[in-house]
Amino acid sequence: MSAKVTFDTNRCKGCELCTTVCPKHIVVMDTAVTNRKGYHPATVKEMDLCIGCASCAKMCPDSVITVEKF
Repeated sequence: MSAKVTFDTNRCKGCELCTTVCPKHIVVMDTAVTNRKGYHPATVKEMDLCIGCASCAKMCPDSVITVEKF
């Protein structure tokens, strides 16, 4: 099973909570990007390693993360 994680990057406030709960340690802050709010949004650095657990989405206080399993 593979998974795809997407972020509403313009709504991300850069709290980094999602990065702390990823069991694969692949959710990171994208320091190369600044969103409309002035924050570095979260991203997944190696999507092929994602197991689709959705821990990041559950932890996000603003519900900006979507996890799809296929």
